[in-house]
Amino acid sequence: MTAPISGFQRPEPDVAVAGQPSPEQLAQLKQDGFRSVLNLRPASEQTGFDEQAEAGRLGLGYFHIPIADAHALTREAVTALDEILQAPGNLPVLVHCGSGNRVGALFALRAAWLEGASVPDAIETGRLHGLTKLEDDVRRILTT
Repeated sequence: MTAPISGFQRPEPDVAVAGQPSPEQLAQLKQDGFRSVLNLRPASEQTGFDEQAEAGRLGLGYFHIPIADAHALTREAVTALDEILQAPGNLPVLVHCGSGNRVGALFALRAAWLEGASVPDAIETGRLHGLTKLEDDVRRILTT
């Protein structure tokens, strides 16, 4: 049996969030019915394997929105996330970064900017999706 992906959570029926999956964990995702993977890690973060090639080999869709730090938490990144989530053929999807923190940050911003959530509700959505250390940055972005 494959070990679970670090930080794996399923806050929505068609969305799982996590830290970095291994090639074996990607294969398990495919077996579990996932259709795609969205990687938020920038190219500068080495994973030890070619995730895009491995996802393709497994028949998983692969998307990449590089989020290196809080400066990359932009409306463009949130819109790109939303477009991926709105395409039923992409679901279910695993959205990951190194730990899940950047995933939660993007989901918090999506909740506020695209779904009209209040700042407290957006932060709660972010927490449900992995938001931790970037919470202060997300609050700053949403209140400036």
